Amino acid sequence: MSQSWLSAAALSACLCGAPAFGAEAPFDLIIANGHVVDGTGSPWYSADVGIRDGRIAAIGKLQDAAAKQRIDAAGKVVAPGFIDMLGQSELTILVDPRLPSKIYQGITTEITGEGISAAPLMGHARQEAAQGLEHYGLKADWQTLGEYFARLERQGMGINLASYVGATSVREVVIGGADRAPTPAELVRMRTLVREAMEQGAVGVSTSLEYAPAPYAGTEELIALAAEAAPYGGIYATHMRSEGDGMVAALDETFRIAREAHIPAEIWHLKVAGKKNWGHMPDVIQRIEAARASGLDITADTYAYTAWFNDMSAFVPPWAHDGGNGKMIERLKDPATRARIVKDIQTPSHTWDNEWDEVPGPESILVGVVKNPDLRSLQGQTIAAIAKARGKDPLQTLLDILVEDNGFTGCAVFGMQEDDVALALIQPWTSINNDSSGASPEGLLGEEHPHPRAYGTFPRILRKYVREEHRLSLEDAIRKFSALPAQRMRLTDRGVLKQGLWADVVVFDPATIADRSTFSSPNELAVGMRWVLVNGVPVIADGKMTGAKPGHVLRGPGYKPTIR
Repeated sequence: MSQSWLSAAALSACLCGAPAFGAEAPFDLIIANGHVVDGTGSPWYSADVGIRDGRIAAIGKLQDAAAKQRIDAAGKVVAPGFIDMLGQSELTILVDPRLPSKIYQGITTEITGEGISAAPLMGHARQEAAQGLEHYGLKADWQTLGEYFARLERQGMGINLASYVGATSVREVVIGGADRAPTPAELVRMRTLVREAMEQGAVGVSTSLEYAPAPYAGTEELIALAAEAAPYGGIYATHMRSEGDGMVAALDETFRIAREAHIPAEIWHLKVAGKKNWGHMPDVIQRIEAARASGLDITADTYAYTAWFNDMSAFVPPWAHDGGNGKMIERLKDPATRARIVKDIQTPSHTWDNEWDEVPGPESILVGVVKNPDLRSLQGQTIAAIAKARGKDPLQTLLDILVEDNGFTGCAVFGMQEDDVALALIQPWTSINNDSSGASPEGLLGEEHPHPRAYGTFPRILRKYVREEHRLSLEDAIRKFSALPAQRMRLTDRGVLKQGLWADVVVFDPATIADRSTFSSPNELAVGMRWVLVNGVPVIADGKMTGAKPGHVLRGPGYKPTIR
């Protein structure tokens, strides 16, 4: 990094911003002598960044300006804070609001709410959420998204957070866990719940169509809900109905929803799953490009690992989930029904996302998070190893674990190919998601065995795909971490280092930034982040967590402050 010239924008900021601010009150903080990568994808330039009252007050030559604190960032990259396009922290942020696994990656903003959101939380939705709340020792003192946001603001949090309203949550409130279409009256109520959530600050409506009861929703139902979010400036975000054998139909459904609901669509964690589908990412890219060329606003994101992480109950066919988690467990305990479940799992299918058929074998399934303390020793072991130790068939072992853990178990599944993963990553319309809740090496969260992406996604991309493999330039990676997702989520006051915007800023060493989390030892914080600022306040200072909680709730463009 030998460049010292200023871009035109930086020169303008230097000439126009610095003298005026030098005569005002001191800056709260000046980050001096850094290599500024502003998030837009433009080449880096040398400059100082002055911060006052939580915002970027000046960028330029500020060596003579007064400041309460000055950070020497010589040899370091100064960039916008990273935006996690799917973060899953709606509950763990209530357990440890500092979210160390996030901030040590440089994440300053998270978007959450994958199909199931923190709210609405009434009726059957509340019943289904009870096990997770109990696991984390939480009491849900909210029913609406507005009430949930208010709780976050009362307690404080280490990062900014925005949320979709989950179509599954809406369905569970109105219909429950039943495998049927809504009545006309029920659909009216579901649409009303989406509108209310958008007015309370949701950024859009989301689906996670692999996990029951979400697969019970037809395309027309999803179009109706997405159409309610569209006038509020919302986005339709989706974990598609299939990421494997049924990928083509799932893409077509996503395009249809975007087209008929007149709404932008975000494809979460873009992948091609299943060994027989490996190598098909070029076809997927071509289909998305064709949809974009036709006028549809379609983008995607990725976490860039070859293993995903989900509920182990996803191996069970959707019909066996009818009525909710309790009914699924009853069916697994009944020998005749269990035999039918096993037969369906062992039969290739294009009508549901059959992960058992997609994975290379039981050695590709790693038990992660469990709720039953008697199963804690299984965390980090494969189904193949557990089955061998128990002297049982691997599939029966998987189903036994679900029964023993009351359906709670999470697992990592090695079902992707590296070439496909890398190709998805480098697309210009692909941003980054962590797809994991905020974690900590300490306390209750440290007892879990998450996917290593929980701690390592963003630093891993900088280490592996930028520094080692040169698949991305540093500037392009930072754009995928910041300006691109900010543009997508309409966060007009974040995502770029620019005067007047909120000071979500990271300072890191490009030569040492790296992930340390592995599948065998996942609770390892990333290294290389020297400073992380959220709304101008350091949450990491000189490499150490401060414990500050300066995060904001980021509400969508349809937010109406009087609506709670």
